[in-house]
Amino acid sequence: MLITGLVIGLLLIGLVLGYLVRQRQHRAELLAVQAKARDIIAQATEQTKEKVDRLNEKSRRTTLAYQQSVKDELTEQQRDIQVREQRRQQREKLLGQMAVRLDDQTAMLDERSQANREQRQAIHLLHDQAGQLREKREETLADQAGMDVKAAQDKVVQDTELALKRDRDVEVKALNDNAEASAERWAKDVVLSATESGPQDLPKEHLEHTVTVPNGEIRSKIIGREGQHIRLLETLTGTDLIFVPDDNTALFISTHDPIRREVARVALTNLVASRRISATQIETQVENAQRDVNHSLWETGEQTVSLLHVGWMHPDLMKLIGRLKYRTSYGQNVLLHSTEVAQLTGAMAARLGYNTRLARRAGLLHDLGKAIDHEVEGTHVEIGTEFAQKYGEDEVVINAIAAHHGDVEKTSPLSDLVAAADAISGARPGARSESVEDYINRLRALEKIANDQEGVSESYAIQAGRELRIIVKPKELDDHAAANLTQEVAKQIESTLTYPGKIKVTTIRTSTAVEYVGDEKKKKKHKKKKAANA
Repeated sequence: MLITGLVIGLLLIGLVLGYLVRQRQHRAELLAVQAKARDIIAQATEQTKEKVDRLNEKSRRTTLAYQQSVKDELTEQQRDIQVREQRRQQREKLLGQMAVRLDDQTAMLDERSQANREQRQAIHLLHDQAGQLREKREETLADQAGMDVKAAQDKVVQDTELALKRDRDVEVKALNDNAEASAERWAKDVVLSATESGPQDLPKEHLEHTVTVPNGEIRSKIIGREGQHIRLLETLTGTDLIFVPDDNTALFISTHDPIRREVARVALTNLVASRRISATQIETQVENAQRDVNHSLWETGEQTVSLLHVGWMHPDLMKLIGRLKYRTSYGQNVLLHSTEVAQLTGAMAARLGYNTRLARRAGLLHDLGKAIDHEVEGTHVEIGTEFAQKYGEDEVVINAIAAHHGDVEKTSPLSDLVAAADAISGARPGARSESVEDYINRLRALEKIANDQEGVSESYAIQAGRELRIIVKPKELDDHAAANLTQEVAKQIESTLTYPGKIKVTTIRTSTAVEYVGDEKKKKKHKKKKAANA
């Protein structure tokens, strides 16, 4: 028990000593922390004081700057107020001066008004006196002339009208004579200047009538088994397809309708390019070709209308204009011809002072009926007039279409211009072409006329038939007879043949004598000398 009590006492003493030691450590740490806190507080106080000083200094400078700016602004405002005050005083002074002037002018106007009233009164008195004198004069003249005032006035008016009419008739006659004398020259100048500046050369597109087949395999596919494919193509396109006998690679498209020919050509070209030829493919390609050709017709018409600047036009009319691209007349493309006529008509209308847009529109539509004249009964003039009326074209345009071939009377000067432009476009050199067969026949006819004459040795039609050269026999015809033969041939050509432009007839008469001097004679003479020597 004693030991236990001793241990417990020692433990208590240890606990007490540990507690005291711990308290002492805590106190030392607390003192250290308090000292550190005092240092931090002192440092923070010092930094805060410095910041406060800096802020105060900055605030003082800002305040001083603001005070200075306010002072400057106040000074500027005071200066501005002084300037405005001076201006106000000047304006008041000017207003005072203007008031004085207005008073002076008012007084002057009052004086002038009074003077005007007095003058008007005097004028009224003079007018009354003049009226009285006029009446007395008329009474005196009536007494002396034996007629009243109304009759005298009518007589003066009649005499004046007669004199004016006589002067007018003389002036009108002089103007008419001058116009008749210079009309032809002036008209030629207008046409020449319009021809030189009006038409724009456009590229001519060659319309193909054949399609090239690359080889025999494609040719067999196009024909099909027992001709099924080619018959289907002919049925869908409304054309006749014929392989050229001399060239198996050329497939000729025969039809009177140029639109059907173009549809067939496009469909065949696409079939040959795809190399897949069957009944289904043929139907598909024909449908695509019809759609593409119809779209190209409208697109061509729209481009032409836009090129000529003729204003808005109905889409159906533009489609008909596009159809003219595939129509020819005497070898001349009708769309290019219509475009040229529109340009010529517009150029002449501009020089004569008429409506150029309406003139170009009439020129463009004058051959509209040729687009479908092979489908609708009637002449192209009647068809074009009907369509122009249907789509509400101007009466001037309708009359120009109806009268450009002289079928009806021309009611507008633009109709005469369209007819003139149509003749110029068709008659100019190179406008119309002819077929190869007609060309060869014309050359043969020229040579036949020359060869049928007596004394002709040979004849040649050269320069595409624009010149005929005749070689005569010099022993049968002399120079005078050769000249007569030339005139006779020219007369026969003019009376029997139809020809474009001019044909030059040249007769050649030459007499040639030929002699040969060579080595054969020398050899013969040399041989004779040797024989004599022998």
